[in-house]
Amino acid sequence: MADLHCCSRRQWLTAVGATAAGALLNPLVARADLPTSPVAIAKCRTYGDELLPTLATMFDELGGLSRLVAGKIVGIKINLVGSPYNRLGDCPPEATFWTHPALIRAAIRLISQAGASRIRVLECCGATLDPFESYISQAGWNPADILDAAPHVDCENTNGLGSGKVYSRVMCPGGGLVFPGFDLNHSFVEDCDVLVSMPKLKQHRWFGVSLSMKNCYGMTPMTIYGDNAGIDEPGSDVSGTRVTVMHDGDRAPSLTAPQEVNPNSPRYGGYRLPRIINDVVSARPIHLAIIDGIQTMTGAEGPWYSDVDMIPVSPGVLIAGYNPVCTDAVAMAIMGFDPMARSGTPPFAVCDNYLAFAEQLGLGTRDLNRIPVLGAPIDEVRFDFSARHRVSRH
Repeated sequence: MADLHCCSRRQWLTAVGATAAGALLNPLVARADLPTSPVAIAKCRTYGDELLPTLATMFDELGGLSRLVAGKIVGIKINLVGSPYNRLGDCPPEATFWTHPALIRAAIRLISQAGASRIRVLECCGATLDPFESYISQAGWNPADILDAAPHVDCENTNGLGSGKVYSRVMCPGGGLVFPGFDLNHSFVEDCDVLVSMPKLKQHRWFGVSLSMKNCYGMTPMTIYGDNAGIDEPGSDVSGTRVTVMHDGDRAPSLTAPQEVNPNSPRYGGYRLPRIINDVVSARPIHLAIIDGIQTMTGAEGPWYSDVDMIPVSPGVLIAGYNPVCTDAVAMAIMGFDPMARSGTPPFAVCDNYLAFAEQLGLGTRDLNRIPVLGAPIDEVRFDFSARHRVSRH
């Protein structure tokens, strides 16, 4: 379901503007010293026969996958936000806001050919602890299309313990901006040598954009970070969203998990989410980002808002890179947004620019002048999202 919040932009600017501005004006790492990595872009109009060779060419341009995945367990964190029954008009989820199964299958095949020992497709599946295969079947997907894409492929719903015995703890090297660490399903830690983030190319109602780094926010299990998570320890009620714990900070995660660095920090998603996303990615790094921009939607991360003009669109583009900060910066530029945008300006009208915090933490650069672009130039594939939707101000 949607992560909803009713605070206005004016309230956000009043409550957190000074704090955010102070943070953004004092980077921890000089921009010239930040890591950079090439990003591959390709035109790809359909999920048909052109998809596999296009993706293979992109990986070749990046230097190949073997050095990253050979002999390793690879976890692919896809995006299945919302519910299998959510629809934008008559479009199925994979045509608008879910990672498309054809792209998942193509990536599995190429990762397997590059020598991965095991491939795991992972997601916190909506508001359920049901098996991953059951969840995607409700959207009309055939689990065999994913499981049979290569040898040694399996899936897991990571909303709870799943097949694990205990939760796995990851800690933020710098101590964390909001949380010092997280308790996650084992599939993202012990059973994952290489993490692939595979989101849609999307806008986000409260976060500006939803790309490879935001996708990993969805690794946090609902049993611990959900509205109805257990208080003293992880629970079994995964109904609701992550709004109460993560967006608004109105309650703590289960007390067995690492607690907030500063419980007196601002209680608003526009302040919290950009920092939490960076906490997650610094604690559990992304090794490869693959962004599905063949088909998507404008305006938001899913079709559940009544105050946003949302339409299905077909940008016809794939984006991939080894550094998620660089990859997200290029993806933003393709969407018609400036990755250097300041808080309070599009697409970050009601939130801080999360890429600024990624730079502070030394995760990568958002400076397009320092990011080598391979394949299609940005100008040839640019698809202006801001010109295709309107957010109601009622």
